[in-house]
Amino acid sequence: MNNYKKLADLIFPEITETIEDLERRYPKRDLPAGAKVTRFAPSPTGFLHTGSLFASMISRKMAKDSNGIFYTRLEDTDQKREVAGSGDSLIDQLNKFGVTPDEGYLGTEKELGNYGPYVQSQRADIYKVVIKYMLENNMAYPCFCSPEELSEMRKVQESKKENFGYYADYAKCSKLSVEEAIERIQNGENFVIRFRSQGDYHNKVAIDDAIRGHIEMAENDQHLVIYKSDGLPTYHFAHLVDDHFMRTTHVTRGEEWMPSLPMHIELFASMNWDAPTYAHLPVIMKLDNGNRRKLSKRKDLEAAVSFFLEQGYPIEGFMEYLYTIANSNYEGWRGENPDLDKDEFKFSFDKMSLDGALFDLAKVQFLCKEKLGRMNTKTFAEESYKWAKEYSSELANLIEKNQPFYQQIVSIEREKENPRKDYEKYSDILPLIKFFYNEYYNEMVKELEFPENYSLENVKEVLNEYVKVFDLELSEEDWFNQMKEIATKCGYATNRKDYKKNPEAYKGQVSDVAAILRLVITLRLQSPNLYYVMKILGKDEVSRRIGLFL
Repeated sequence: MNNYKKLADLIFPEITETIEDLERRYPKRDLPAGAKVTRFAPSPTGFLHTGSLFASMISRKMAKDSNGIFYTRLEDTDQKREVAGSGDSLIDQLNKFGVTPDEGYLGTEKELGNYGPYVQSQRADIYKVVIKYMLENNMAYPCFCSPEELSEMRKVQESKKENFGYYADYAKCSKLSVEEAIERIQNGENFVIRFRSQGDYHNKVAIDDAIRGHIEMAENDQHLVIYKSDGLPTYHFAHLVDDHFMRTTHVTRGEEWMPSLPMHIELFASMNWDAPTYAHLPVIMKLDNGNRRKLSKRKDLEAAVSFFLEQGYPIEGFMEYLYTIANSNYEGWRGENPDLDKDEFKFSFDKMSLDGALFDLAKVQFLCKEKLGRMNTKTFAEESYKWAKEYSSELANLIEKNQPFYQQIVSIEREKENPRKDYEKYSDILPLIKFFYNEYYNEMVKELEFPENYSLENVKEVLNEYVKVFDLELSEEDWFNQMKEIATKCGYATNRKDYKKNPEAYKGQVSDVAAILRLVITLRLQSPNLYYVMKILGKDEVSRRIGLFL
């Protein structure tokens, strides 16, 4: 037995599997030529970032367009930063936005697929097999440096203005003989395991990025930790093992991961494994006082996808927006194909901006308003109720009291060729429809104030005349003609030209008569079509409201 194998057996005596065993357990996937295997691999350390949703959306799209596989993997090796329950929350939110995995970790300890476990903390023996192989082949070694020694080394590097890290002559444990390492382990010294880098920072490594094309970067020379003293691998090493044995072909991630690329390339090369194709997405930016900056977890509510869920932005509208910033030709395609599902669009890395898209909340709101405006009544009522049950018990309770009544309210002018677009998100609904419900109206009417140009005397006159004759059985056209008759009787112009020619001769226009009624009945100067509002409320309730005000 050579000493490297003796060292490996000393550290991992329980590991008897080999790399060949793992290759048989996780064979190459049987997929069509050109099929892509992509993944979303979040760490359970907090909320789902909008940028992460964007990256996973593109990963899923690549897999779907190529008849491949999109899977989810939970990267929970940094257990000090783990937030309880956030892993399941991330997967749940991903599903809510329609970025549904074909296999992988599905939340609440559920998995689907033959390449698991899909949670890194459950893959310890797989990592150990690979690390044991690396130790046996002098590709890795135990490092006994204490935190104090590493801190002192950093101070020296800082004073010499050299790169920070454990590399070259600073990688002092890489100089230990295997016999010394064995002896120190047998003496009970604490250690981690480091990768033995063969790189030189002064050399260049050529890399092809799916978005940025051919690039050259400094070789990795860091002897990174691959196995921690707590028995868990580090992110970089787990990335190597998992992406190889899950047969990942393409990794889509933010450009902040670019500095790690030479490290990952060297790790794959050291094992003679094919590295996946990397696609480093431009960071989603935001304008702040005229300056561009990265969308921030700390500063921006819209950095968390939970903001859009809680506010009730329609999923399809929000995802439509992400497609517009993913590919520059998407909006043109959508204009030519207004009725096609967005999945019919063929995504291309060539159409991605390298500068980083500016996140435009106003455009999100516009697209969401369009989506909600064109939703049929039944779907709108169902989807808004589904949202309310999770995020607004107040609206849910109103709906549950009388669902047909609610459906009537949200149906006003909805099925027209150019429907009303009152809402941009589901949280807009309750404030805009409260006046329909007496329990709200009876309190809100106490605060009603008319604009200064409406005298109380004129308001009373209009209401008294209207309540004598109004008839909700009339057609909308006849009802409006009746409004004109009341306007004429009360001294208001029914023709705009007449009013403009001689405004002193009139108290106002017929639109002012409508505004008076609208304010009393809806407590708003803007509301859905007043005729349909009154039809829904019914004659008795309209009469009651006018009487209450008078």
